[in-house]
Amino acid sequence: MTPKEAYYKAKYSEKRIPELEPTISQDAYCSYLYATELIKGKFILGELTISKNAYYSYGYARDVIKDRWEIAEPTISKNAYSSYYYAKNVIKGRFILAEPAISQDSYWSYYYALHVIKGKLPDFMHNQMILSNDEYAKKYIKFISKNPNSPNNKI
Repeated sequence: MTPKEAYYKAKYSEKRIPELEPTISQDAYCSYLYATELIKGKFILGELTISKNAYYSYGYARDVIKDRWEIAEPTISKNAYSSYYYAKNVIKGRFILAEPAISQDSYWSYYYALHVIKGKLPDFMHNQMILSNDEYAKKYIKFISKNPNSPNNKI
């Protein structure tokens, strides 16, 4: 039986089936769904698998743990998309470990500045953003120029 088959068997029975949990725990997606839709809480057996997937780690932290999930942060920090949302919705502040990954993508850097930092990016991110010279770099410059007296916006 595959993890997906095991998950759906448990889902349609509308209850936990402990003998299926080792199989479900082999897949991050199935483990996340099992935790959020069936258990409605932590799925300890699936956490190691979930923690190896940036997208589902962010979701698990947001929807299940409802707080930082430090064991998964090294994985999350390698993915700009998951890092931005983890910083914005879980940490509700800077996610320093992820800033090198976020800085590689001007789109996520711009939104990180706008919604997480709410001002000028840290110098290494700021410089990389300016050098990208794309539409998000231009939006970023416009954003930080709107309030030049803010302590975060000193260029």
